[in-house]
Amino acid sequence: MAICALIRHGAYQQLENTPSALQPYPLTPEGEQEVRRQAGLFREWLLASGHKVDPIIDASSLLRAWQTAKIYQEELFGLFDGEPQVQSFACLCERSVGSVANLSVAEIERILTLDPRFESAPDGWKSDSYYCLPFDGAESLLQAGERVAQHIQAWQQQTDSNSLLIKLFVGHGASIRHAACYMDVMKLCDIKQFSMHYGHPVVLEFVGNKTTRLYGDWKQRTLQDVPD
Repeated sequence: MAICALIRHGAYQQLENTPSALQPYPLTPEGEQEVRRQAGLFREWLLASGHKVDPIIDASSLLRAWQTAKIYQEELFGLFDGEPQVQSFACLCERSVGSVANLSVAEIERILTLDPRFESAPDGWKSDSYYCLPFDGAESLLQAGERVAQHIQAWQQQTDSNSLLIKLFVGHGASIRHAACYMDVMKLCDIKQFSMHYGHPVVLEFVGNKTTRLYGDWKQRTLQDVPD
């Protein structure tokens, strides 16, 4: 048995009309406040359920995820099974768009038209699970999900089967959902239907081939949602 909490970072100072990808900006004050609220609700559930938390929090190396993890470290004080610390991993980052990171969608599409080696990106490319921009270092959403899933599965393989500790993974909505697809927690067709609430943990218990959601909910997508 293994239990983990998948947590999307809080709202951050994102550039408009730009893939979130590797944007380096911090949480907004409102984003920090919401993460603290979510961590507080999670703390109440932990106290009621009797679960303890693995003291090592795995977080994406991007600032917004690290900040979210640090808030959880503060807010869950006393519930860790040891001295808590945050460890950063590049493999938990959001989908990379490679050498065009932090450029606007319009600029990325313009660059594609300027390079005779490349075809124009298809409509809706930013949320297409399979599409990979033809730039150095770019990956598809499914490729990003696979590396996140590999990190989580490596932890599963090393976990004591009798452990009731909850392992926290703090990352990004799209790459976490695509990882959930690789782990048979979510169907590929559901990825566009569901998102993740900012700072909200989805707690999953893995027993053999069975996965049970113990706490938290996926977010039903609306047309007004900011893309992950």
